[in-house]
Amino acid sequence: MGAESKVSNLTFRLRAGESVCLIGASGCGKSLTAKALIGTPPAGCRISGTIEINGVDVTHRKALARPASARVSAIFQDSATALNPLMKLGKQLSLALGASSPAELAALLDAIGLGDIPNLPQRFPAELSGGQRQRICIALALLGRTRLLVADEPTTALDVITQQQVLQVLQARYTQENAPALLFITHDITVAAQLCQRGLVMENGRLVESGDMRQLLSAPQHPYTRGLIAAARRGDAALPITQLGALAG
Repeated sequence: MGAESKVSNLTFRLRAGESVCLIGASGCGKSLTAKALIGTPPAGCRISGTIEINGVDVTHRKALARPASARVSAIFQDSATALNPLMKLGKQLSLALGASSPAELAALLDAIGLGDIPNLPQRFPAELSGGQRQRICIALALLGRTRLLVADEPTTALDVITQQQVLQVLQARYTQENAPALLFITHDITVAAQLCQRGLVMENGRLVESGDMRQLLSAPQHPYTRGLIAAARRGDAALPITQLGALAG
């Protein structure tokens, strides 16, 4: 990608209903990969190879030029730039409602801890906290009904309690029928372990290891993966391995 290659030899497939994490340190190419999938690559970015979504080649098609069947929902780390600051939240949510019912929207807002905010539809994004805005972004993405959801560090800016609420909502979504594929991009392997069935590990723009999350955590093969897990264990002695059986399906 680009005159200087930032991401090289990256090949993976996602199945409908599968939750997969893309793990790596900042600057390894995770977010660039996300932008290419979504259809918002940075100016000057050149993509070789093929990006195919739901059977449609979208390699050189920007997000809005793609057919509805090949569009991607996205959750980003910075909620302040993801929402329209001049539009009330009720309007933004109604535009995303699509085939969902108002009852589904109410249930979703309640599940992510926003159901008790007075007059939420009449508020502007600036009237909410950063954590509340991020949960609105997650609701918008889940209402999108696309075949692929890309979540780029969506819990990084959240407090621990809100982070767990968000992960629970995403977990619940991926126990339902017709769930989209999820690519969850993170540098935090403990978060990935709670949510994802399969992991892809990136280092310096290359995919160095991939596999079932239980296998990656219990028997990592690449030195970089072993380093990530060792660092996570130093910060969180409760990094779950045996608990992942419930998520693997």
